[in-house]
Order: sequence, then C-alpha cells, then structure tokens
Amino acid sequence: MKCPKCQNVDTKVIDSRIIEDGGSIRRRRECEFCEHRFTTFERKWFTELVVIKKDWNKEMYDRQKLKRAIMLACAKRQIDTEEIETMINNLEADWSTEKNEITSKEIGDDVLRALKKLDSVAYVRFASVYKSFDNFWDFKKFID
Repeated sequence: MKCPKCQNVDTKVIDSRIIEDGGSIRRRRECEFCEHRFTTFERKWFTELVVIKKDWNKEMYDRQKLKRAIMLACAKRQIDTEEIETMINNLEADWSTEKNEITSKEIGDDVLRALKKLDSVAYVRFASVYKSFDNFWDFKKFID
C-alpha cells in the first residue's frame, strides 16, 4: 500500500479490525520511510454486478456513486457512517446472491426501504431525488 504522504510503497500494518458486521476490515498502517499513519479499508468487491438504467443502457455497479447519494440524503442527520456502510453492505449482499444484473429501479427501491428503517428524513430526502419531486404536492403525496 502506497503512503499517501510520500508515495513510498513500504508500509506496515499496525492494527486490523473487523467492522461493518464482518463485511470489511479496517487497517491502520504506518509508512516505514516517513512514519506517516493512515487508514485503509478492505471489503468484498462486486465487479460482476451490472446496473440496467431507465434507458436500458448498462453500466458497472459503482459503490461510491450510491454511497454519495445516500450520504447526501443523510447530511446533517445523526447517522453514523458505519451504519450507512453496513446498510450498503447488506444491500450488496442481497443483490449479488440473486443475479449479476439489477435495474436502477430495484436499487432505488431497496435503498428507500433501508433508509425508511434508518431515518425518516433521509428517507424523504432520497425519495425526493430518486422520484424527481417537482413541488410540495409531490412530497405530500409521497409522505401520505
């Protein structure tokens, strides 16, 4: 693992911990050249998952894209980042066991269900973007 400070490739692992209900490993590392400490994460990669978009185009699943959308919905809420990571891990595990293709609608619906359990405000925020709310009445109809 390359040091982010000096780009040296010789780093050592100081500490490893299992996080996100066993879905990831967090490692503390130290550069053997400049002694800079940094954290890395290790998780299963879902390279085989293909997303079918609304226009029927296909693209590879991008965890970071999904995480950004969820983090935006959860902004300024009392939600721990690890809770979000665990939620995404659980969703990915469900998606990967079923098949290697999934529609963006299935992803959005699954995220909505998971957010509803996690935080009602984040749930409505995500829905407002996912379902393209245009005005107050769209929000009211969704909430009712």
